[in-house]
Amino acid sequence: MPWFVKIEEGIVDKATFDQYVPAHKAYVEDLIAKGHKAKTGYWAERGGGMLLFEADSMDEAKAIVAQDPLIQNHCVKYVLHEWRLIVE
Repeated sequence: MPWFVKIEEGIVDKATFDQYVPAHKAYVEDLIAKGHKAKTGYWAERGGGMLLFEADSMDEAKAIVAQDPLIQNHCVKYVLHEWRLIVE
């Protein structure tokens, strides 16, 4: 299954962003439970982060990202890429 990466940049204040973090964590835990091997985190210098996950196709990856509470609540702007591993 291909890997995908959503690289994001925060576009709201921290207080607004933080109110959606619990829902984002639950969303990622659900992706893991569904077999997408998701990992999420933020940059140490703040202001953005990344979601790494497996999906069958770019279309599925787009659908998965669209369900992220951080996207649904307009907390981040992002780019989505298929990531091709060369060493596993």
